[in-house]
Amino acid sequence: MLPYLIRRLLWMVPTLLAMALLTFIIMHLTPGSPLDPFAHNANPLSPEAQRLVAREYGLDQPLWSQFGRFLLRAVQGDFGYSYVYKHRPVQEIVLQAFPVSLHLGSMALVVALAVGLPLGLSAAVYQHRPLDYLCSLTAMCAVALPNFVVAVFLILVCAFFLQLVPTGGWDAPSHWILPTVTLALGPMALIARFTRAAMIEVLHTDFVRTARAKGLSERRIILTHGLKNALIPVLTIVGPLFAGIGTGSFFVETIFRVPGLGRFFVESMTGRDYPMIMAVSLLYGVFLMLMNTLVDLLYGVLDPRIRYS
Repeated sequence: MLPYLIRRLLWMVPTLLAMALLTFIIMHLTPGSPLDPFAHNANPLSPEAQRLVAREYGLDQPLWSQFGRFLLRAVQGDFGYSYVYKHRPVQEIVLQAFPVSLHLGSMALVVALAVGLPLGLSAAVYQHRPLDYLCSLTAMCAVALPNFVVAVFLILVCAFFLQLVPTGGWDAPSHWILPTVTLALGPMALIARFTRAAMIEVLHTDFVRTARAKGLSERRIILTHGLKNALIPVLTIVGPLFAGIGTGSFFVETIFRVPGLGRFFVESMTGRDYPMIMAVSLLYGVFLMLMNTLVDLLYGVLDPRIRYS
């Protein structure tokens, strides 16, 4: 397993270089500029002032020179200063906001797994019965409702009418409940649907029929033999799901006033904050590749037939 892990980690280097180059090209091909008077949080600048600022940030250099300069500084962990949040290093913003988003995403993933797996399992075991239709309808509604609609609904019901939890913030555990539930609904629905489909397929395999012929209890067949094999397709989507919700959600973090990374990333896009865009994009890429590598390693834990050679 160790040689396989080393190869996967080494392949991350060219992948990140390609991702950085592609992001850099798209970013500079997008209309607008950090010096644009209409950019977010920017004051109108005279042409002379724009030239001075461009020289200060290196924006007057050729693109290949800018990209090379970025790579040299990025390998040292230095992404420069934010164009939107003046005098704040990008790495300082990321180190402050990313743990909050990761904390929120981790709690949302735990809730999604805790609810989605039993929901999908129940729907598969009682296929074409009322419980199956109820679980499938719940998952369909959860995946169809946008985050901001769910967030507003939960605030109205839980915060204003019932007054059970605060409307937002991040200072106490009671503040975490609504954003966690809101962020968990979409992944929960996907996990439930994948679990149902995978479990239905497993329950019709030969080894399950053999286990029934041997007289094993249905509970043992489902939990010991069926669920373990059905988790492989579910595990495949958990990695990208966690990478998506663990690096920040703009709507959830904005509505519930969570000081996470999602808000900074959207504001950097509107403000043409090149260093922030590059840093968050690469962070997401690294996180996604690490999650996919971890998922591939867990395949061998669930299925002993898988060999890393």
